[in-house]
Amino acid sequence: MDEFISFQISPLSNYRAKYFSSTCVLILHVLYQRNCVFGLKAGSQTLRKKKWNKSQDSGIAEMEELPVPHNIKISNITCDSFKISWDMDSKSKDRITHYFIDLNKKENKNSNKFKHKDVPTKLVAKAVPLPMTVRGHWFLSPRTEYTVAVQTASKQVDGDYVVSEWSEIIEFCTADYSKVHLTQLLEKAEVIAGRMLKLSVFYRNQHKEYFDYIREHHGNAMQPSVKDNSGSHGSPISGKLEGIFFSCNTEFNTGKPPQDSPYGRYRYEIAAEKLFNPNTNLYFGDFYCMYTAYHYVILVIAPVGSPGDEFCKQRLPQLNIKDNKFLTCDEEDGVMVYHHAQDVILEVIYTDPVDLSLGTVAEITGHQLMSLSTANAKKDPSCKTCNISVGR
Repeated sequence: MDEFISFQISPLSNYRAKYFSSTCVLILHVLYQRNCVFGLKAGSQTLRKKKWNKSQDSGIAEMEELPVPHNIKISNITCDSFKISWDMDSKSKDRITHYFIDLNKKENKNSNKFKHKDVPTKLVAKAVPLPMTVRGHWFLSPRTEYTVAVQTASKQVDGDYVVSEWSEIIEFCTADYSKVHLTQLLEKAEVIAGRMLKLSVFYRNQHKEYFDYIREHHGNAMQPSVKDNSGSHGSPISGKLEGIFFSCNTEFNTGKPPQDSPYGRYRYEIAAEKLFNPNTNLYFGDFYCMYTAYHYVILVIAPVGSPGDEFCKQRLPQLNIKDNKFLTCDEEDGVMVYHHAQDVILEVIYTDPVDLSLGTVAEITGHQLMSLSTANAKKDPSCKTCNISVGR
């Protein structure tokens, strides 16, 4: 069975050094993927200089250097894997037993200078036909920029490695969650959604100045804007999907929207059937929490055939509007009836403009609870309820 090892070096040490001691190797995991096993392995192997020196025991003469990888190519990028290949001279190629891959997150100029730096990751694989798949959610995160360099190596009988020079450094960025990953999140959200309660309106809270601006500069129509980066880091809608944020949760005892709000003292209410009906599609967008007991589910409502609908159709799991665990729309005795999940907070994104004349704007009687705002909120990566086994 082929091996894939990751050497993690302290940021205080020189991670480009040619010698690695066994104290630098951490045991984590082993995963078999076709011709490669990816994971971490303890060992006492060290790296030697790139040339073979004359052996005192065998008298073998000094041998040629190992070929240096060049023209590195990255392909088939997902949120937690990629394929890598490269070219190299055929000279001494038959002596290569392993590949060393130096993978690091690209430095962020805006990162907190007081935060500990990410530990560099050394990946070591047995030499297999290229391209080679690198997979691992413990060192790859979605939508993240990385740098990568490669060197070839030859393992000696005493366990040491002879290595080539490092290749050039190239950059790449991992992908968003796929529909497969989002379906896993969807299934986890369904477990805690709870029973369904009736609703009659969607509502949107803002400051008075917001609604005044809409009337004066946008002809009375609220316009879609790009979704912020709240929620899962790998969400394909963050920073990309354009829409208008609405809420729909109701109070258990009144069946009406709560009087408190994190987003402003003025509330726009619109009848549910104006936004959500058989002429719209419903999509699951995300599931997350913010280091609290509350969990949030993001849903997207898009008019059929609209640009928002086309965007979501390619990236998000579609829900049956009559039968799902979060938000339903069905006809009973000739009247449209709506229900929402009780035990999650729903954040609904509507992808088309909405005219204020379709609803009403009024001041709420409750409090403005800014601490409950989810604007650019970061997901708790340690929560077992709303995380899946890929990058957070």
